[in-house]
Amino acid sequence: MNTNTKPASKKRFQILTMVFLTVVINYLDRSNISVAAPALREDLGIDTIQMGYIFSAFGWTYALLQIPGGIIADKIKSRILYAFILTFWSIATLLQGLVNSFIILLGLRASIGIFEAPSYPINNLVVSRWFPESERASAIAVYTSGQFLGLAFLTPILVAIQDSLGWRGLFIVSGIIGIVWAGVWYIFYRDPRDHKTVTNEELEYIEKGGGLVGAKNKTEEKKKFDWGDIKYAFQYRKLWGIYIGQFCLGATTIFFLTWFPTYLVEFRGLDFLKSGFLASIPFLAAFFGVLLSGFTSDFLIKKGYSAEISRKAPIILGMLLSTCIIGANYTDDTFFVILFLALAFFGTGLASIAWVFVSLLAPKKHLGLVGGTFNFIGGLSGIVIPTVIGYLVQDGDFRPALFFIGAIAFLGFFSYTFIVGKVERIVPKN
Repeated sequence: MNTNTKPASKKRFQILTMVFLTVVINYLDRSNISVAAPALREDLGIDTIQMGYIFSAFGWTYALLQIPGGIIADKIKSRILYAFILTFWSIATLLQGLVNSFIILLGLRASIGIFEAPSYPINNLVVSRWFPESERASAIAVYTSGQFLGLAFLTPILVAIQDSLGWRGLFIVSGIIGIVWAGVWYIFYRDPRDHKTVTNEELEYIEKGGGLVGAKNKTEEKKKFDWGDIKYAFQYRKLWGIYIGQFCLGATTIFFLTWFPTYLVEFRGLDFLKSGFLASIPFLAAFFGVLLSGFTSDFLIKKGYSAEISRKAPIILGMLLSTCIIGANYTDDTFFVILFLALAFFGTGLASIAWVFVSLLAPKKHLGLVGGTFNFIGGLSGIVIPTVIGYLVQDGDFRPALFFIGAIAFLGFFSYTFIVGKVERIVPKN
């Protein structure tokens, strides 16, 4: 069979749509706290430093459990694991609407991090199983775009929900949506070899194109985890290059998921409802950035360009563009403020196909482990960035925070340019 000829069956795209919608819900439950923050702070008497700790509470558990989450993702079927964690992080989201204390809110944010920890390793595994390598960057771009497109359109809706139901109603509605979707995922998702409606033609197309469709028998699937395998996640320079890059990429993303609405309302003095619509613009820019990056990257691969050009170039350019966030410090015009922020987040979108490097570089038997490590170090930004910003802006001035974010983005540019090296799969010697 010619692996360049696409089969008529397109079950993999239906699966991708499910992953996309799951990512939308994932980021809805991460970011609704940012919309609620101004009203929540007023009602519960929380200052900016405490709010920084609340924003970072998710990051602590999310980051620390990435490696265990990746290991679990390798061992438990994605259908079961995703439905389980989705249900419980959605319950925690809903319960935030009932809190009356700083400590309980802190605990619930941390619990969401616990249950979301395996989510991106699962996403990467699903795409690695369902898509050949020639389509993988596009597939990653599509599901990653869910975090941006979802928030672009949902931010005004979330603001409107809070305006009518209050910040408590915002959390309750968000939680109910996730619980319903957990049931949908469990009913309809299957891995390629377990899916009754996928054709043999499509399965062969995926497998011959480098898709990891799964073992052909149950004996092959049973492989006990060895703690000695942890070394494969840490002993290679090129993996450290993408780990550092992911931390830097996360810095810009975390700013937009946490402090951005507060920046618009409290520092720039915008009306709350108006801020919801303006806040959606950078997310739309990031959405177009990630899709442009993914499809351009796969196009260049199919045209015969090296992985160094087709995979690394969008990420390097994106990290460089992310430094444009600093430009917002030099204007008081709302149009130019949003323009600089949108350009920076467009760059973040370009760089957001970075998960493709896990698929391309990680040893085949340790995709979940390396994916978990990659997201662990990236997730550390969720701890560091909100907390540091909380201290930087305690006098009400956001300009030092934007300089900080821009500097971290430049570090990411340096890491992908000089540390990652040649893009090729790591084959352990022993």
